Amino acid sequence: PPKSGDVKTAARERLRGFLSKAFRRPVSESVINRYTQHVHRQLDAETDFTSAMKEAASAVLASPRFLYLYDQPTVDGKIEPLDGFDLATRISFFLWGGLPDEKLLQLAGSGTLSDPKVLKEQVNRMLADPKLKRFCDSFPAQWLQLDRIISSVPDKQKYSDFYYAAPDYRTTMDMMMEPLLLFETVLIEDRSILEFIDSNYAYRSGRLRKWYGDKSIGKITGPVTLQFTRQPVTDRRQGGVITTAAVMTMTSGPAETKPITRGAWIAGVIFNAPPEPPPANVPPLSEAKDSDKNLTLRERFAEHRENATCAGCHAKLDPLGFALENFDPVGRWRDGYENGHKVDASGVLFRKHKFNNVVEFKDAILSEKDRFTRAFAGHMLSYALGRGLTPTDAPALDQITEKTVASGYRLQTLIHEVVQSAPFVNRPLTKTASANASKPGTKEIR
Repeated sequence: PPKSGDVKTAARERLRGFLSKAFRRPVSESVINRYTQHVHRQLDAETDFTSAMKEAASAVLASPRFLYLYDQPTVDGKIEPLDGFDLATRISFFLWGGLPDEKLLQLAGSGTLSDPKVLKEQVNRMLADPKLKRFCDSFPAQWLQLDRIISSVPDKQKYSDFYYAAPDYRTTMDMMMEPLLLFETVLIEDRSILEFIDSNYAYRSGRLRKWYGDKSIGKITGPVTLQFTRQPVTDRRQGGVITTAAVMTMTSGPAETKPITRGAWIAGVIFNAPPEPPPANVPPLSEAKDSDKNLTLRERFAEHRENATCAGCHAKLDPLGFALENFDPVGRWRDGYENGHKVDASGVLFRKHKFNNVVEFKDAILSEKDRFTRAFAGHMLSYALGRGLTPTDAPALDQITEKTVASGYRLQTLIHEVVQSAPFVNRPLTKTASANASKPGTKEIR
């Protein structure tokens, strides 16, 4: 606390700095007066200085100015740039997941942050800062929907080694870290985003290496520190994010795979064209009967494909999901089913790219690499803006895609282009933060 006699003056000056930081911009004298008067009333009531300031801090942290990021639209329909402080906040929450630092606020106050050259310099600075770790954890987890692996519960009798220690330690965290570390490497080393589809390296813990069939790993029991190492991948059935154990497990049921769930994941995550929810009257796939024991999962799904209500969606999603059918419900490779039938992973992507196995499926996706780039850019732009995209964002998305492709599909280029894009640096023409905003995808999976 300050010395006696300086208490009220000190409260005002301390609140000025605190309010400016919390509200991410210089605040007006009237706002400072309101919070200062609250502290003064506390002091006059003989509350000690520390308690009075804590009361003020609590009020600040409960204020909508602190809790919300406002995205005020233009009034007359003309393009208007964000003011420097709003831009500083937007870029800081995008890449650092938190408040802008003094450098960003200084540039915002001087009016130079919106200069494309300055903006590029700041992005490079932010990409080199340890606070980027927040982005590396947050964006890929949202993009890949990795929260779903947390609730995955493979059958304990069928996959007992998934639960490696009492009371309920699971292989979940080992699985989840693999795609996150791949994303972080592509970002930090400024590699091609096509490595998300097919990479020649991966990050594995000892437990995960054993999970994928590395016989050199001995028995691992009990919880241990997750020591991940980067290792080469020579088998193209592995590599990238699609065929990771995390994705394969979280898109399966407890005892069997769910090809349609996997197909919907591919459509939404890889091509940014999530399917509509199924109609409420569509019956679920029936439980396997004795008469079905000699059928493959693809044959059991025939009842849905023959249903006119279901056929349209199945024609789009089946090839995407069954392409991954060689991976069992916990992400391990299998050539056939328990009944002895061989897995059929063949299909056609977008009605023009035939494939017979998951490696050819990856090649089919890579033959549409620009389409994937646009889809990924849509996910990134939506994340950066904190809203779903609208048709008015399409020109910016096209430009981001074009520049990224020209750079060799570099992830940092894509991020730079997102930050320089019109939707990012300008105020929206209409209210776009609605919960009913359209999804980023603009093309249907066919």
